[in-house]
Amino acid sequence: MKFARAVWAILVAIKDGLVLLLLLLFFGGLSLALSMKPMPGRVQDGALAITLDGPIVEERAKLEPAALLLGGGATRHQFLARDLVRAIEAAAGDGRIRAVTLDLEDFGGGSQVTLSRIGAALDKVRHAGKPVLVRAVLYDDATFQLAAHAGEVWVDPLGGVLLRGRGGTMLFYHDLLDRLKIKAHVFKVGTYKSAVEPFVRNNLSPEAKEAETAVFGALWHDWQDEVKRVRPRADIARVTADPVKWLNASGGDAAKAAQAAGLVDRIGDKADFARRAAELVGSDKADGYKLTKFGTYLADVGVAKGGKAIAVVTVAGDIVDGKAGPGVAGGDRIAALIDKAAASENYAALVVRVDSPGGSVMGAERIRAAIARFKAHGGARALPVAVSMGNLAASGGYWVSTPADRIFAEPATITGSIGIFAVIPSFEDALAKIGVGTDSVRTTSLSGQPDPVGGLNAATSAVLQSEIDMGYRRFVGLVAASRHKTPEAVDRIAQGRIWDGGTARQLGLVDEFGDLDQALAWAAQRAGLTKWHPVWLGDNADSLGGLLQQLMSDDSDSADGSDDTHMAGFESGGRDLAGRVAMARFALAGQMAGDLDHLLGGQGAQAYCLECAGLVSPAPQSGEAAAAFARGPSGWLSLLFGVAR
Repeated sequence: MKFARAVWAILVAIKDGLVLLLLLLFFGGLSLALSMKPMPGRVQDGALAITLDGPIVEERAKLEPAALLLGGGATRHQFLARDLVRAIEAAAGDGRIRAVTLDLEDFGGGSQVTLSRIGAALDKVRHAGKPVLVRAVLYDDATFQLAAHAGEVWVDPLGGVLLRGRGGTMLFYHDLLDRLKIKAHVFKVGTYKSAVEPFVRNNLSPEAKEAETAVFGALWHDWQDEVKRVRPRADIARVTADPVKWLNASGGDAAKAAQAAGLVDRIGDKADFARRAAELVGSDKADGYKLTKFGTYLADVGVAKGGKAIAVVTVAGDIVDGKAGPGVAGGDRIAALIDKAAASENYAALVVRVDSPGGSVMGAERIRAAIARFKAHGGARALPVAVSMGNLAASGGYWVSTPADRIFAEPATITGSIGIFAVIPSFEDALAKIGVGTDSVRTTSLSGQPDPVGGLNAATSAVLQSEIDMGYRRFVGLVAASRHKTPEAVDRIAQGRIWDGGTARQLGLVDEFGDLDQALAWAAQRAGLTKWHPVWLGDNADSLGGLLQQLMSDDSDSADGSDDTHMAGFESGGRDLAGRVAMARFALAGQMAGDLDHLLGGQGAQAYCLECAGLVSPAPQSGEAAAAFARGPSGWLSLLFGVAR
């Protein structure tokens, strides 16, 4: 028995040793894989081929492994706007690149400001004497804004162009809440703060309609000006004034109608497009024409690293409390990034890129305070801070902009919405209707308050409104100090009203027109730098999630874009007009889920521009499942409908 026990002990020791060795090898290999950086591939003479099969975003969402598992490994690709600009501008001066091709068949969209910036990069390619070709099945406003910068616009024979302009429909729940006996207690400051109107009205107030009509009109005007400048032959008025007459003139053939109106140049399928590209850059048996894929070329181009570093932090998406993100602007997470950069003393200036409708007042204040601390690290000579507003920097998005020495925006930027609100539902009437009674024992007027079951009493309502009033005064005070105005002058242009970038500049809410590059250049000049490079704070991809995505998803940058299995949910469809109309139900469900989240999500005071919902940049959607479950009941609803807010 002793011998058997000794043998068994040896076998167990060998087994444990092998398990330990395998674990060491596994984690060692995993660590090596996570530390590996993409290596540049071979860039061949020919075209830079970009297949935009996802949205263009300011910041990629964090990839949740749980979302990959629940979604069967399917994720939606996200393209960083700055990566596209860097690659396209490099192609303009690269002798190996003789043309640029864009496949927009599965394009996930982008904001008006972002597409203008990428369009300007394409203009540089054309000015360098290199052809730019683009193809799609159906062009909508966003797709066509980008395509208009190409020298040759191709449309599929079964496709066309659908230009709808700015505007849309909002949902209002006042009567529904009345029928359900749910009370929405609203606390707000701002005549134009229409974020709460869906819960207290059945339509837009005259003030809200006035403000939003002005902004939508300005955006549509800017869109048309850009398209007409780069494609003068496009007869937009003919297309939008009477689309039925326009289509009937071509026998109902949408592709031919688009060509007749100067919107597209050629009609052909994917194979025709590849043959045309081969005429320009040479043929290739594998891909149809000689090309270098976007990912390969981006790795080859690399990033500039000379000179002193300028920190860039991105505030993208809803501002929330805690460490959420990237893709959502978690106040604690972004504040920690800024504080760490300041403590390192490695940065000569800070540029804050804002593309956010706002959100939590507390989250916005955490970010604002961190920016102010960064400035103070310069001592008597404060470190320069510039804000670069993207498509949207409203409400809390403007709150975080107040410490800036200089604010840059674009004519199509939406900003302002300086106001605060809170919504608290109570269900005492709904419970009474189904036979549930309530009673209470209190030692003060605030005991057990706010009470969603028994209702809010007068003292609680007064206290909550006082908090909102105080928050608004603080918001106005921050803007007044930043913009060198009196609080009274700020209040006149605040009141929750949104403004387009052009009007905001006239009002003094922004300093000058300019993109991110101009904000960086200003910060460098202010810091006295002649040689510098930007460093994006927190720009280290989620290593585990990135590895899982590489293992579980296909190559998004395929030359012909024929494999669409990577597209999440319904987003792989909707290529023609009928498909787009069918997809509208998902947008409606998403709007309802978002509104429900604001009513039931248990959020505090909000500096949020709910009326900007239709103006928000495409949301990164790689973590839908995990984010939906984290949001609770309203998140589950959005998950059931296949959308995420």
